[in-house]
Amino acid sequence: METYIKKKSHSIRILSPEEAERLAKGKVLVTDFKQMKLEKEAQKNWDLFYKRNSTNFFKDRHWTTREFQELKACREFEDQKLTILEAGCGVGNCLFPLLEEDLNIFAYACDFSPRAVEYVKKNSLYSPERCKVFQCDLTKDDLTENIPAGSVDVVTLIFVLSAIHPDKMHLVLKNIYKVLKPGKCVLFRDYGLYDHAMLRFKSGSKLGENFYVRQDGTRSYFFTEEFLFQLFTSEGYEQVANEYVQRETVNRKEGLCVPRVFLQGKFRKPLEKTEVLAD
Repeated sequence: METYIKKKSHSIRILSPEEAERLAKGKVLVTDFKQMKLEKEAQKNWDLFYKRNSTNFFKDRHWTTREFQELKACREFEDQKLTILEAGCGVGNCLFPLLEEDLNIFAYACDFSPRAVEYVKKNSLYSPERCKVFQCDLTKDDLTENIPAGSVDVVTLIFVLSAIHPDKMHLVLKNIYKVLKPGKCVLFRDYGLYDHAMLRFKSGSKLGENFYVRQDGTRSYFFTEEFLFQLFTSEGYEQVANEYVQRETVNRKEGLCVPRVFLQGKFRKPLEKTEVLAD
């Protein structure tokens, strides 16, 4: 059983000499041909991931409302019905705890994998009256085909962008921007630089700077504060928060304690000029 302990700091993690040496040994990049193949087969690889793991791989994320107070605080009055978008919902590990905890939420949810979307629809907690789920490539498919423009109170983007090629991440943020209400936020959490998962990749797994491929063909990017700031602000968002979260994962059964590094941020769509003047 794994548990998180000891929230350590909001600064970048310092590598030990052994870790730095291990990371330096994996600098050889995957060939361009294989990289193009991975990009072309990205959806298939995630679909196979969910075929192998069903709904059992990720734990339900009951920590979301604790870490992101905006899910409650963005209400303008008590019992206001919130409209949220979970971009990259997987099989609903974040979605369903939110719907259970807060009865005044309507959720849009989408995922790259058709199989993951089907798992969400088959979940006993799924109700079309409270949730609309659909398959979507966030880098290509226009969200306004399923969600009215400027109608969403808060977007969660949790462990999603890391699976997308860095050159295409801005397309996701541009897409989300269209459905988010002015003055409202995107809540971000993903892998941070020097997370334990980054240090575990073997030689021959590197796709680019801080970008790696797993054995199953799925990919993972590890974020820095600077990269994330530039990514969001270049698409018109205002930064509210952007910081590293360091934890230790303890596997008591195996006697292991490993460092985890995440990047957590909140980025706001600016109010329109007329709204600012009205205030």
